[in-house]
Amino acid sequence: MRVGLAQLNSRNDREANLSAASSAVSALAGAGCDLIVLPEMFNHRWTDEANVAQAEPIPGPSSDWAAAQARAHGVNLHLGSLIEARGAERFNTSVVFDRHGRELARYSKIHLFDVDLPDGTSYCESGVVSAGDAMVTVDCEGLRIGLTICYDLRFPELYRSLALRGADLFVVPAAFTTPTGLSHWEALLKARAIENGSYVIGCGQWGPSAPTKASCYGHSMVVDPWGVVIAQCSEGVGTVFADIDLSHLQDIRSRMPVLRHRRPLVYAEDDGQTS
Repeated sequence: MRVGLAQLNSRNDREANLSAASSAVSALAGAGCDLIVLPEMFNHRWTDEANVAQAEPIPGPSSDWAAAQARAHGVNLHLGSLIEARGAERFNTSVVFDRHGRELARYSKIHLFDVDLPDGTSYCESGVVSAGDAMVTVDCEGLRIGLTICYDLRFPELYRSLALRGADLFVVPAAFTTPTGLSHWEALLKARAIENGSYVIGCGQWGPSAPTKASCYGHSMVVDPWGVVIAQCSEGVGTVFADIDLSHLQDIRSRMPVLRHRRPLVYAEDDGQTS
């Protein structure tokens, strides 16, 4: 399977963002990609309040756009994520569509970004959206994909659980800030790949959005199960693609069978308590 990543600089204009995403999808479809991935909050990225004001139901305008793109280009399309309006609540949600524009899976971000960055910027994602409560894998033309979003990347137990459910590939749409991205983005993507013997797609926003927000790091990349970066976007808006080789994945897992060597009874969670 050939996977394509669209590195965008989404801002406070949904129509302009969808237009930019359309161009990227068209370019990647033309390169023969079977699965195309967009970044977190691909349709609108500004202040927390503005993002919530742009929340949409699913189906809704942006997810309908994604379904139509998948259908028009005959590709599987992961829309990254958008702010979903679900009753009175809001969620940071990904949707995956097949080549006919049919929904294959939906995932809402489990871990919310409530942090104080080294540059003094503070984020409180839980103040504007609710956390999802379910892990999601999806079968896509013989490939089992584990769905995650951005800050989820810092929780290895989530990725191990997805791997134990059969995930061959993890998808991580993101809007990693530059302060954290410089030190952590590539290291975390490689770690999740190596420790599970899985491919990892990290598809990020790049550049500034709102004047009060930290710029996003970008550097979208595909990491193979040995931890090798096999494709990476340069600075700026752009696209990149790579081929997923399941025989390579199986070879690495057979030579380094970490999933089989687990001893969960020895290190079962006990909240740090010891006898």
